[in-house]
Amino acid sequence: MEAFPFSTGVTVRFAETDAQGVAHNSNYPIWFEVARVAYLREYAGGYNAVREKGVEILVTETYARYLSPAFFDDGIEIGARCRAVRGARFRFEYEVRRGDELLAEGWTAHACVDAETLRPTRVPGWLTEAIGRAEG
Repeated sequence: MEAFPFSTGVTVRFAETDAQGVAHNSNYPIWFEVARVAYLREYAGGYNAVREKGVEILVTETYARYLSPAFFDDGIEIGARCRAVRGARFRFEYEVRRGDELLAEGWTAHACVDAETLRPTRVPGWLTEAIGRAEG
């Protein structure tokens, strides 16, 4: 995953497939979340650390483009990168691969809010710095 500084692996579970063993499209946003949570754990101390500092990260939009199916028991890699950090908002981009084959790509848009008031707040400097280190 050359253009993605971070990736994590998942094995497609039987429960994630239909009767033909094809992964259902509803799993891709979940796999995006798996990669996003692992990315934040690696570079920012994890979601709980973010929340403990008084910030919640809300998903405001999700997009996925499906190119080729994943199947039961496939080992897949989900690449993640963070872009467009501006004000209270930022965006994660993803790609799902089985080996060299691109299966899907997508993104999620996020907003930072104060954990108590749920009002928008700028992306904290410590989080911006963590993303900067991750994106190198």
